Amino acid sequence: MTPKVAIIGAGFGGLCMAIRLERAGIRSYTVFEKGDDLGGTWRDNTYPGAGCDIPSHLYSYSFEKYTSWTRRYPGQPEILGYLEHCADKYDVRRQIRFSTEVTAAAFDGSHWQLTTATPGAEPEAFDVVVMGVGQLNRPHLPDIPGMDEFEGTSFHSARWNHEHDLTGRRVAVIGNGSSAAQFIPRVAEQAERLEVFQRTPNWVIPKPDATFGPAAKLAFHFIPGLQRAYREWIYRYAEGTLYPALAQGWSQDLLKKRALNHLHDQVKDPRLRARLTPDYPPGCKRVVIDSSFYPALCRPNVDVVTEKIVRITPKGVKTAESPHEVDTIIYATGFRSTEFLSPMRVTGRGGRDLAEQWAGGAEAYLGISAPNFPNLFMLYGPNTNLGHNSIVFMIECQVNHIMACMPYLSQGMRLEVRPEVMAAWRDQLDAAMARMVWGDGCQSWYKTAEGRVTNNWPGPSTLYRRLTARPPRPAYRQV
Repeated sequence: MTPKVAIIGAGFGGLCMAIRLERAGIRSYTVFEKGDDLGGTWRDNTYPGAGCDIPSHLYSYSFEKYTSWTRRYPGQPEILGYLEHCADKYDVRRQIRFSTEVTAAAFDGSHWQLTTATPGAEPEAFDVVVMGVGQLNRPHLPDIPGMDEFEGTSFHSARWNHEHDLTGRRVAVIGNGSSAAQFIPRVAEQAERLEVFQRTPNWVIPKPDATFGPAAKLAFHFIPGLQRAYREWIYRYAEGTLYPALAQGWSQDLLKKRALNHLHDQVKDPRLRARLTPDYPPGCKRVVIDSSFYPALCRPNVDVVTEKIVRITPKGVKTAESPHEVDTIIYATGFRSTEFLSPMRVTGRGGRDLAEQWAGGAEAYLGISAPNFPNLFMLYGPNTNLGHNSIVFMIECQVNHIMACMPYLSQGMRLEVRPEVMAAWRDQLDAAMARMVWGDGCQSWYKTAEGRVTNNWPGPSTLYRRLTARPPRPAYRQV
């Protein structure tokens, strides 16, 4: 029996799952995508300067080592082009239902019934559901009084208003994380005045970007093993140097020194430099990798505001000390990252609601499977995000695990992770998390409001690969 598989989401995760099924000869799958095209976050985030801070040759599938990257750190259009290339090469686009949002998934005792937002559509039954909706897909807007009263133009950076010309505008940017660091230099070149409202400063290290010329691209294409060796070098460097810093190991001081040197080299004004110096360990929040952010903040038409925002007024932003009149507000305030799978309602065995089960924070075995939810798998699920390496690597590990379950699912089994396995996994995560820098007194999108880290993986990615490569059957029971 070939199981009928539903894949929800057509970003890096969903496409990887579809391609692996296609290559295995399993074509009884359907990809549900709420957008009108594939790409996930790389379709949605089109702000000026949007790109990745992981090198292109690592931020790609291991089975599709693209030789056409034009630069070391790819921009959004190039990443989206890569995903389109993969979908077309492996012929999975035909299996995607675009503009079809899944609003609910309910297990009826034998199958998963999926409900969509399509008017008049009946629920559809599937044997297996793979959630590939990611962590960074629902923009977060802050709860600031008066936001609806603003008379100018406002939008979230993940929903950029390209029809709004910023030339000569007075612009406020609320937030200063990785996305803001990428678009602020572009906005600063256009705006008459730009005010960046900063809650807490970020650690910033330089981005060693460069273009790949014709000779380099030819070498990657024709010299056997060169691209594989380059990819492996990037991967090993991240594991051997960046991960120990997050685990408060030997390279933490090295990372801090590199960031402080970068700050001192690019920001000469001591007062501005003081405002941009964090008071928490590097890595506690997502480290920003960018070389043009600090120079933009030093421009005469840019100001960094550290006063607390008390409300949005019809004419701008009011802080505790003064009003700031602007005609444009850009919210660079991240995503609702800890609300996994929301707003979809997921109901498992015995009518168990996943949101209720996760009331204390999302958790899943290997970040993939949750008790009471048989034949339901997650990609980029709880505790699988990385602060030092490529999430695409983690997604491939997760897909490998799910594919190892497929022979059992093809026999008509309904597999559910054992409660004792989940309990042991939780204990292992808690012990590992205690060693990481994320708990050191900073706010970040890695944590719930109560301070529990639900997003990040607290070990080296090499360990995650070994754990997901184990035979899956002992961790699951048949229900």
